[in-house]
Amino acid sequence: MEEADWSAVTGSCSGTLGGHLARRLVQIGVRDVFSVPGDFNLTLLDHLIAEPGLNLVGCCNELNAGYAADGYARARGVGACVVTFTVGGLSVLNAIAGAYSENLPVICIVGGPNSNDYGTNRILHHTIGLPDFTQELRSFQTVTCTQAVVNHLEDAHEQIDTAISTALKESKPVYLSISCNLPGIPHPTFSREPVPFFLAPKVSNQIGLEAAVEATADFLNRAVKPVIVGGPKLRVAKAQRALMELADASGYPIAVMPSGKGLVPEQHPHFIGTYWGAVSTTFCGEIVESADAYVFAGPIFNDYSSVGYSLLIKKEKAVIVEPNRVTVGNGPSFGWVFMADFLSALAKKLKKNETAVENYRRIYVPPGVPLRREEHEALRVNVLFKHIQDMLDGNSAVIAETGDSWFNCQKLRLPENCGYEFQMQYGSIGWSVGATLGYAQGAKDKRVIACIGDGSFQVTAQDVSTMIRCGQRTIIFLINNGGYTIEVEIHDGPYNVIKNWDYTALINAIHNGEGKCWTAKVRTEDELTEAIATATGAHKDSLCFIEVFVHKDDTSKELLEWGSRVSAANGRPPNPQ
Repeated sequence: MEEADWSAVTGSCSGTLGGHLARRLVQIGVRDVFSVPGDFNLTLLDHLIAEPGLNLVGCCNELNAGYAADGYARARGVGACVVTFTVGGLSVLNAIAGAYSENLPVICIVGGPNSNDYGTNRILHHTIGLPDFTQELRSFQTVTCTQAVVNHLEDAHEQIDTAISTALKESKPVYLSISCNLPGIPHPTFSREPVPFFLAPKVSNQIGLEAAVEATADFLNRAVKPVIVGGPKLRVAKAQRALMELADASGYPIAVMPSGKGLVPEQHPHFIGTYWGAVSTTFCGEIVESADAYVFAGPIFNDYSSVGYSLLIKKEKAVIVEPNRVTVGNGPSFGWVFMADFLSALAKKLKKNETAVENYRRIYVPPGVPLRREEHEALRVNVLFKHIQDMLDGNSAVIAETGDSWFNCQKLRLPENCGYEFQMQYGSIGWSVGATLGYAQGAKDKRVIACIGDGSFQVTAQDVSTMIRCGQRTIIFLINNGGYTIEVEIHDGPYNVIKNWDYTALINAIHNGEGKCWTAKVRTEDELTEAIATATGAHKDSLCFIEVFVHKDDTSKELLEWGSRVSAANGRPPNPQ
């Protein structure tokens, strides 16, 4: 680099801890940081604002700032949020736990106490009144992969770099506390532009890789009708392309676990749908469960994905491919074998076998068409999602809130390059509002379509304000069915009925004439058609909020089946002692 260029670059760094952290965030791909100010982080925020490559997005509360960093990490590969000590940190904790469950690298930065207060007997505000500042740190230890408390300038650069690089290597959130009096003090360790750090590539053990491929190829080449199922850990393993190499070379049908939707291209000629046990896409479950061998790439088997532990999958027929381990049937198991390496190498060793694809095509019958409606008939959920399906293209992304939207959005057929995100492992209601804010900020080339139930929306509604402030063009379908419908189908009670709001009036009040926002209420198919035409036409550059009224018992048939099975699993009596 020429001398003039070098000085131009170092000028933005200014030799301080705050400048170093800001540059590091830009270097790893963060352009937007989601924040809530508090007295312990204000000086740090000044330094983040001073970095030309960073945009500070102020959120209405810490929970939504964390959800936004989660959504941003889904769109960009890494996200960041900044909150204040303890009152902010414990508020964002739930969102960081969700990011941990989904293997998302989120840099959670907290403005901490003055460095002089550590090791003293002083009681600080924003704490629970004890001279012990470790409550927040101890809380984060269980939901982050590493933690750093920066209260000395001498080793701050090393602590910051170690935390950020660990987040990227582990693909998990990290906790980074910065003492409030340190960001603006120059120090020699920050006098140069941050030297780029190098993340050592993960390379499979070659002997283990060859042994795993040989054992798996032998296992699968003896099978009559093998299938492939993609799971959610394809993302963390960065193995989507390798999985498609395997699908193309093998000729096997390819299904996706519900939490892996969006990670497998659905326009592939061998794609057969979602495998979700008893609530699978029609004909997909039968093909997977009747196979004599299945490759599960990056699965998560929990009580939700297994429909209350009712999957008809046998371990001895399965090849389980984890991000760094392969297990064939009941054994053997091969460690330090990375998924992308393994799937690519396996693709070269398999005999082509399209038996299961042919079986699927034999039994397949196209899905039914919703019944003809009566004049002025109330809108049905299946009709709503037929129209949402027609809206999708490669410039769209779908965000599905926890609840019946899981099941309705699962049935959408995603066009090439259409994004799709939901949070199935953690299942935190309200996640989608913040995540929509973050995803739309990180993927400005896509128009986000968010499907959110009224119960979930009430948890986190206020950050629609931030979406309008950021000039986002998201379309939110608020599905108003009068309560927590997913809970109703698991176990009903008066606690599942919520106070009804005038949702469009709320959004109009939040809009308050500043920015671009358009709302509509929809009760019939004709009104829906008109609203979608306006949202994609005259108001294509606005945030569009469409409140859809449906009957409280209008649920997907999959939710009814799934809810019954999850309820049965939850209600198992204690085993005799």
